[in-house]
Amino acid sequence: MPSETAQPSFVLVRPQMGENIGAAARAMWNFGLDRMRIVGPRDGWPNPKAVAMSSGAGRLLDEAQIYDDLAGALSDRTFVFATTARPRDLTKPVYSPEHAMKMAAEMVAAGEQVAVLFGPERAGLENDDIAKANAIISVPVNPEYASLNLGQCVLLTAYEWMRQAGDVTHVSEVPGNKGDWATGVEIEKLVDHYEERLEEAGFFYPAAKADNMKLNLRNLWSRMRLTRADVQMLHGIMRQMVRWKERG
Repeated sequence: MPSETAQPSFVLVRPQMGENIGAAARAMWNFGLDRMRIVGPRDGWPNPKAVAMSSGAGRLLDEAQIYDDLAGALSDRTFVFATTARPRDLTKPVYSPEHAMKMAAEMVAAGEQVAVLFGPERAGLENDDIAKANAIISVPVNPEYASLNLGQCVLLTAYEWMRQAGDVTHVSEVPGNKGDWATGVEIEKLVDHYEERLEEAGFFYPAAKADNMKLNLRNLWSRMRLTRADVQMLHGIMRQMVRWKERG
């Protein structure tokens, strides 16, 4: 069984090589982390090469949660960090691993459900993946060679987690009771609701720009930390607007 230690989930998004999954498991266990989630592994699951490379951390692989899509992996999370080595024009806050894991430690201590995303080895996370995150972790590396192996990136982040978690001596304030922050599945439903109604209203025009407009809208939701009450109000606003239009 996973340990009872409060901690973030490390989410490997479409990992390509079993060896790198095993190396990530080993890196996590080096620093006391054992909540691994895997989204769409290229070579299927279970993967014997991952077990061979895990070098004693096979328990993490046995207990890893497997998902078909990223939305499912984030459905119960209230804050998501996405790791990337490339600058992105997604207007999200960008933090170093040190700062990000300090924030994560404070959030976890306050009862929040945090996730950290790691992209596939070849090209990293796609913009659609990062759009689901609230903030970006960017590693300060040599700009002439910014590529980090999946296992290296997990190791670096896990090291900062252990360092920062040990320094947390207080609990950050949260709005009202624990669980007031909207979860991933609640944000997904809000995004779908607005996209459907805006599609009907002809907002996504011209068609050639529709995908980018939807991506920008998703980034708008993820930049704002929404409570469940916020989400309910935004649903209500859209429903009332539709009713008003239909009455007219």
